[in-house]
Amino acid sequence: MGILDKVGEIAGAVAAVEALEKVDPDAGLLTKAAAAVAGFEGAGAMESLVEKKSDNVQEAAEDPQASGAPESKA
Repeated sequence: MGILDKVGEIAGAVAAVEALEKVDPDAGLLTKAAAAVAGFEGAGAMESLVEKKSDNVQEAAEDPQASGAPESKA
């Protein structure tokens, strides 16, 4: 886990709190905390998903038979 991962998670938390404040300007501290946690966890999950997808694409590019594509016979 690098510093960029943490920055992404913090940005997700801040974005979630800002979105909550736009929807409900009178939101309480507990509601804002829940939004921050959800944004933090959501950003971490999205980063993991993106990393997993990029790994799968890279593996498929390295091994054309693993992708299940039919071989072309020339």
